[in-house]
Amino acid sequence: MDLGTVVGIVLAFGLVITAMALGVGVAPYLDIQSFLIVVGGSMASLLIAFKLEEMKQMATVFMIAVKPPVSDIPGLIEKLVGYATDARRDGILALESKVNNEENDFLKKGLSLAVDGNEPEIIRDLLEIETNQLDARHKQRAAIFDQFGALAGSFGMIGTLVGLVAMLVNMSDPSSIGPAMAVALLTTLYGALIGNIIGAPIANILGIRNQDEILVMTIVVEGIMSIQAGDNPRTLEQKLLSFLPPKERASQFE
Repeated sequence: MDLGTVVGIVLAFGLVITAMALGVGVAPYLDIQSFLIVVGGSMASLLIAFKLEEMKQMATVFMIAVKPPVSDIPGLIEKLVGYATDARRDGILALESKVNNEENDFLKKGLSLAVDGNEPEIIRDLLEIETNQLDARHKQRAAIFDQFGALAGSFGMIGTLVGLVAMLVNMSDPSSIGPAMAVALLTTLYGALIGNIIGAPIANILGIRNQDEILVMTIVVEGIMSIQAGDNPRTLEQKLLSFLPPKERASQFE
């Protein structure tokens, strides 16, 4: 669970709701018309902009932002250095017995390609194709939330216009001015809340999650290429540790 993301979402909504409660209370800020215009309209437009299969995964993608997969990069580097040590000592075919026990599917695929004797260019091309396709899929999913935030703001403005028109049409009836003005203002409020707490921030954190996963895959690619080339395990470790911030680097040879 990413505590920062969860606390941020709860705190943002909590502070706004608290401010409402300290004023006139929360009830005046609840309006079904405004909700239908902003949330309903935004979701309907998302169905136009994205495939239905992608929309069905929206909740799952949101949970990735809240509870991302954990990657032990130092442990991965240590594992790759161990494979390199075995391959340098006993030959790359010695890794064949370890391939089937590898839990990381991407690393397992790379090791299999290397053990099978494929050319380095072929191995790199295949692994980079998979990396690039994963990157594209992740960016597409993050774009749903980015678009959600933008659409919510736009539908907030549409709701404001709807409310203003209703107010102007019924200017002769003072009792109708208040509800119409409430719709005009609350739709803008709802749109701003969704856009600035859910839409853009979730899209941004999903982009960071994607970068983290791409980093892991890049380390695997470089490790596989070095293992196949027969590089010195110490040299491989220094290469892979270069992907980490200096304070996180710890060599197992020290």
